[in-house]
Amino acid sequence: MNVEILFEYFPNLTETQKSQFKLLEVLYKDWNQKINVVSRKDIDELYLRHVLHSLGIAKIHRFMAGSSVLDVGTGGGFPGIPLAILFPDTDFTLVDAIGKKIKVVQEVIDGLELTNATVIHTRVEDMDTQFDFVVSRAVAAMPTFVRWIKGLIKKESVHERRNGVLYLKGGDLTEELDAYKTVQIFDLSDYFKEDFFETKKVVYLPMKFKG
Repeated sequence: MNVEILFEYFPNLTETQKSQFKLLEVLYKDWNQKINVVSRKDIDELYLRHVLHSLGIAKIHRFMAGSSVLDVGTGGGFPGIPLAILFPDTDFTLVDAIGKKIKVVQEVIDGLELTNATVIHTRVEDMDTQFDFVVSRAVAAMPTFVRWIKGLIKKESVHERRNGVLYLKGGDLTEELDAYKTVQIFDLSDYFKEDFFETKKVVYLPMKFKG
């Protein structure tokens, strides 16, 4: 499936954004031969399984200019890189503890000439900067994830939606999310027609703050 699937679901892209999205496949295929960050099976479905999946967050929430987003456990750069292309006026910080993945992510960012994406090789638990939102793609169960990012979300919101977590997950989440009374779950099958998204979801968890 090629890049046209993105243009179908996001028809208002600028020419620069279209060029960057087209270049993604070239860059990932080149780097994936050297350092395997995307599975061999998935590299041919890059736009469906990785890029469009990442952009599912954008169907739920639009990041404001000047806001900041942390991508935890970015792996090969998802969802951070596609979101950084889509929201060029928002600052994205992509974090992963695995050095070889971070190397590829940095190379892809450089190749795209993305100026609003920063890569950090660290464990998220060791960070102390605060962000408006934290995004991720199923790197841990929600209770573990919430523990990792404790203290990293700003108290003041610049968006209508309260600051918090936007998490890409799949399957039955009833038990995992049972403890979170304010959680909202959005089915990506409501936005994308492809079978791949049948069980895929965006989980929004607003952070609670003591007054």
